[in-house]
Amino acid sequence: MKISDIQYDSIKEKAVSGRYVNHHQLDSFLKKEHPNWSVLSEGSSFEERSIFSLTFGQGTLRILMWSQMHGNESTTTKALFDLINSLDTDSEITKRLEKHTTIKIIPILNPDGAFRYTRFNANEIDLNRDAQQQTQPESRILKRIYTDFKPDYCFNLHGQRTIYSAGDGKQPATLSFLSPAADKKRGLTPARVKSMKLIAAIHRELLPLLGPQMGRYDDNFNLECVGDTLQSGGTPTLLFEAGHFPGDYFREETRKYMWYALLTALNVLASSGLDRYSIEEYNSIPSNQKKYFDILIRNADGLANRYKKGDTVGILYKEVLRNGKVEFQPEIEEVGNLHDRFGHAEYDCQMENDLLAIKSDRSLSSLFFN
Repeated sequence: MKISDIQYDSIKEKAVSGRYVNHHQLDSFLKKEHPNWSVLSEGSSFEERSIFSLTFGQGTLRILMWSQMHGNESTTTKALFDLINSLDTDSEITKRLEKHTTIKIIPILNPDGAFRYTRFNANEIDLNRDAQQQTQPESRILKRIYTDFKPDYCFNLHGQRTIYSAGDGKQPATLSFLSPAADKKRGLTPARVKSMKLIAAIHRELLPLLGPQMGRYDDNFNLECVGDTLQSGGTPTLLFEAGHFPGDYFREETRKYMWYALLTALNVLASSGLDRYSIEEYNSIPSNQKKYFDILIRNADGLANRYKKGDTVGILYKEVLRNGKVEFQPEIEEVGNLHDRFGHAEYDCQMENDLLAIKSDRSLSSLFFN
């Protein structure tokens, strides 16, 4: 049985959708029956919200993964719900993973940040810059779990902004990956090589589904980051980043591809198939570039007289939590000659229909006419 044979809609956790995912949705999810998983409260956040783990399998290969270290990066949490559901089925892949692996998942490491829909925890600390100092309770919980569980692999799950393209072309980075550096020289340690090969496996397997919409992050070394710390300590660690799929601001499509990436990685590890992939394949993944705006308005002098001839306006959405929902508010980010940049939506003010569309869009027109 191949992963592509699984009917995604049959395992998707439909009770959880959108961008705002917090401890309330997690609590509801954990109240459902998950027969192949054991659930444990690992401790509490600064504001006394519980941090849970789920464990699956009886195998010797141990994989630890965590999501929402940054509270507003929720897509990978949704993908984890789907992964948990898919491993509650009686499939060949479930049986293989149950036999060969033990998987521990922390769905929401930063429940206070998730509640506020912010990157930081309640003390306004970025947990992914607290690997060495260990100043926060959430950081200490992750370190204790890591020490006790003794994983052979770590999956560090995040979300990325809409600004990234996969390479220099007009391909959004829907998924991005990184095998973090283990030292300032960014050398090829055994742990890092394993991470690179596993990412190469994910990339190869997803190419028929997602095409070139996958990127690779730069590997500048920062020991304050959790991934760099674990990689430098000899544990193969992978960074997974959930990005933008065209038209998918609520990231339901991205969620599906992230689920596929996670299950692919686990299946490769359980099948002892890592040697079929290479460092060269990893390095061939296009580097992420900051090429995108959410909206690009070309020839903006035709819209407002404060712009020069040929000016282009680049707009990014600010994500605002209001009444339990995330709203996307446009803000002007850059103005000038942006000929080599792209927009997830593009308008040309020399085109009458585009000009009318901007003026009729209340949130856009308010940027220029109020």
